[in-house]
Amino acid sequence: MGFVYRSLGAYEPLIYIVLAIFGLFVFRRMWVVWREWRDAVYTLEREFAVWRLARATALGFLTLGLFFAEFYIATFIAPSLPASDVLTTPTLDLLASPQPTLPFADSTQAALAPTQPIQSGMNGCVTDQIMITSPKPGDKVSAIVDLIGTADVPNFGFYKYEISPVGTQNWATVAAEREPKKDELLGKWNTLSLSNGDYFLRLVITDNVGNSLEPCVIALRVLNQ
Repeated sequence: MGFVYRSLGAYEPLIYIVLAIFGLFVFRRMWVVWREWRDAVYTLEREFAVWRLARATALGFLTLGLFFAEFYIATFIAPSLPASDVLTTPTLDLLASPQPTLPFADSTQAALAPTQPIQSGMNGCVTDQIMITSPKPGDKVSAIVDLIGTADVPNFGFYKYEISPVGTQNWATVAAEREPKKDELLGKWNTLSLSNGDYFLRLVITDNVGNSLEPCVIALRVLNQ
């Protein structure tokens, strides 16, 4: 079901368009059938029109139900799905090559800069607006990690934090929250279900009209016993 929920969240705009087109067709049908019922003269004709009106009305309520179901899944369920069901494969180890004089974050940037522009050490981070202050870029993390930072922008809607193995764009949402934060606990990240390796962690803020700001991205290494 996680794949289905993520797909519904990813294709939210397209699904709304399809539902809107179908809804226009259904409500136009309801209007036509209602006029037929109003203008019917014979009893049998009116009964047949009532039956068709009831069927069109049921389709109308079904369309509304699908619209609200899509909104609920895309807004509340998809952002809160755990990451463990999509991050079960080994990840790329960028530190296998000997570069003893370079810190982890710098070597990661140097290796990936030509092909992965988003994978910089502090990409998109803005002080006092969108920032991950702990852990630091290049830190080695394990077990349950407390994420400290700031998620506070004008017209704030909600924030979520996501992870992806280094070298991929398979972002998976860890958790989401609707309260802005100012240099405080953003949430917790359970790394125990992940394979040891290098990951990117990003903080994404969405405003109250659904626009996502440029995320704050840092590179980390998961090292569990």
